[in-house]
Amino acid sequence: MVPDKSILFFDIDGTLLTEEERTLPESTKKAIFKLKELGHEVAIATGRAKFLFDDLRDELGIDTYISYNGQYVVCRGEVVYANTINPETLEELTAFALKNNHPVVYMNDKKMTTNVPNDHPYIEESIATLKVDAYPEQEEHNTARQSDIYQSLLFNTEGEEKIYQDTFTNLDFVRWHPKSLDVLPKGGSKALGIKKLLEYLDFPSERQYAFGDGLNDIEMLQLVPNSVAMGNALPEVKEAAAFVTKDVSDDGISYALQHHGLLPKD
Repeated sequence: MVPDKSILFFDIDGTLLTEEERTLPESTKKAIFKLKELGHEVAIATGRAKFLFDDLRDELGIDTYISYNGQYVVCRGEVVYANTINPETLEELTAFALKNNHPVVYMNDKKMTTNVPNDHPYIEESIATLKVDAYPEQEEHNTARQSDIYQSLLFNTEGEEKIYQDTFTNLDFVRWHPKSLDVLPKGGSKALGIKKLLEYLDFPSERQYAFGDGLNDIEMLQLVPNSVAMGNALPEVKEAAAFVTKDVSDDGISYALQHHGLLPKD
């Protein structure tokens, strides 16, 4: 650890990137580069698959990250933790979802595939909000499920997840879109990923910071003492954080960093 330096974990959507356009504010980009210049460790903590934020990592020069909501952890370019969904459970989930006409997407470390035609409106609507080039391909003969799947996406409307939560008690379901849920191994979270990463990086709790805005950020914000909820965060996310900053589109990242004394005030 660099003496008197900190580690900072940043969510992507609604935190580093704006909510609607999914663009990186110039003030946020400058703040990240300044943090790195000062010797701080900057990490991403996201629910996205690793291949869905390659460009952002390249743009910001970040090689430490937690992806798939904590299921795949990379420390300075090296994979240090990987946790997959049990294949039998995944098959059972797929069969159950098909009976309910709910599509499933499977994510390994290279791509995402789906068990239905990929023009399903729920898939199109939710994936489109990420503003990424990648799109799930329809799998052939369950080949995708024969690889390591770190996270799945289940597509249904709000309230329909309860039957899955009651049936699949060894999985966690976290809604990220009105039409879609992240599906993780039970107990999987960004918080778990952070714990795994900190086994390799020696930063005391008082020098740990986390920034987020969504439901999948709550455990992370509860774990890290210096937690920051974006001004655009959901109410329950703000309640979980130690500090609430401005909206992402209103220089919320730089405002919080200045508040905590990590960057000089303008």
